[in-house]
Amino acid sequence: SDLMVTGGNLEESTKAIELAKQHSDLYATVGCHPTRCNEFDEKGADEYFNSLLELINDNRDQVVAVGEFGLDYDRTKFCSPEVQKKYFEKQLQLCEATQLPLFLHCRAAADDLVKILSANIDKVKSGGVVHSFDGTTEEMDTILDLGFYIGINGCSLKTEENLKVVSKIPVEKLMIETDCPWCDIRPSHAGHKLVETRFENYPAVDKKKWKEGVVVKGRNEPHNIRQVLEIIAAVKEESTEELANKVFENTEKVFFKDK
Repeated sequence: SDLMVTGGNLEESTKAIELAKQHSDLYATVGCHPTRCNEFDEKGADEYFNSLLELINDNRDQVVAVGEFGLDYDRTKFCSPEVQKKYFEKQLQLCEATQLPLFLHCRAAADDLVKILSANIDKVKSGGVVHSFDGTTEEMDTILDLGFYIGINGCSLKTEENLKVVSKIPVEKLMIETDCPWCDIRPSHAGHKLVETRFENYPAVDKKKWKEGVVVKGRNEPHNIRQVLEIIAAVKEESTEELANKVFENTEKVFFKDK
């Protein structure tokens, strides 16, 4: 199965593409995460933007989305809301220029995210997903009204309220992810009790002792996407198999239709 390696800035996006070139089942995104948008000003906004655009255009076989970009008001110590908004809007021009879908990040910023997307929706020709969603039902509805998909991972399944919101996401607008190495499902999370597959055959070790066949302690891994699926299937009262097929179709349609 194919995996997307997410770029969080120009340097990471370049590395993600290099990785994708080495493995035929890997693809990359290109963009600048909201907490890193100071890099636009530090390196020259036009030059940085043009470097992102050039990186996409030179690697169309590997790049499947613009992102990860958006707004994050939980971590404004890294980048102010004003700078985030300016370069979120600027990066929407990458979507217009490349016709690629969006891979969006939103933390405690749904109102501004929707406002900026609404004002620039003519630039977005291929849709996209708001990933790692942990917002309210109202925020979900505003995102869906713009035509975007909702992406769910372990960070989306921490509280009973989260589970209630996830149960209401229309299946035809749902995507799932791990966001590894982050966003693992922990015993303290409300969704943990609904996990069926524990992967006990993968021993967890310190990263210095890693070898093939084991996992690094405390690090989320791609295979854990099954646990995300199981929790969502449980709260939606659907079979995991049927839900997996629907989510797979959604993902193929948005990110891999030309691959």
